[in-house]
Amino acid sequence: MSAPLLSIRGVKTFYGNIMALAGVDLDVCEGEIVTLIGANGAGKSTLMMTICGTPQAREGTILFEGRDITRLPTHEIIRSHIAQAPEGRRIFPRMTVYENLQLGAAVTGFAHFDQDLKRVFTLFPTLAERREQRGGTLSGGEQQMLSIGRALMSRPRLLLLDEPSLGLAPLLVQQIFEAIRNLNEREGLAIFLVEQNAHHALKLAHRGYVLVNGLITLEGAGRELLERPEVREAYLDGGRRRTEQAR
Repeated sequence: MSAPLLSIRGVKTFYGNIMALAGVDLDVCEGEIVTLIGANGAGKSTLMMTICGTPQAREGTILFEGRDITRLPTHEIIRSHIAQAPEGRRIFPRMTVYENLQLGAAVTGFAHFDQDLKRVFTLFPTLAERREQRGGTLSGGEQQMLSIGRALMSRPRLLLLDEPSLGLAPLLVQQIFEAIRNLNEREGLAIFLVEQNAHHALKLAHRGYVLVNGLITLEGAGRELLERPEVREAYLDGGRRRTEQAR
């Protein structure tokens, strides 16, 4: 494995007196897709937000390209070429698709705006068709595409994706994961993916981690984790049955 692009060591994050992350170690290298899976409440989104500085880690270190970003404010972290497509999309619903993408580009300037816009529209042709449509009128899948596209407009070296398949129909899930694969294979973009759809995520990822109660309990190659009995029981076969029974 090459030197990490992102290196997380001993990170502990709290909400008040409640510890959400209990000492996380994790790496993402150049050109990798790394996925983090875990149950609801395990701390997956908290880790994603901690990388971006909201909240900040109370203990431990986060290095990006060898630079300590643990205590930096969020706007400085984003300017260091980390971009996030957050859980729940969080686009600006009253703004058009084009205006949302402009906001993404504002992070690093507009010198390459036309080139980056073409890149996003090539990846997601539907957004080109909807460019003058307000974000709030898009379908859930289109909003997810816009969230990812907005993040890409800042020209990140590391793309953070938090639950990109959440609430989407199976066909749209396939489209989103195919776009993620293309970004990695064609452009070499490093991607850190938090995802409850463990089957899709582990098939796609070069490496994966399992987070349980704020701690990493397993790590390994994505397809190796896919075959681990404890992973299959908790997040695939058995986990799916329990979810269906709970409905």
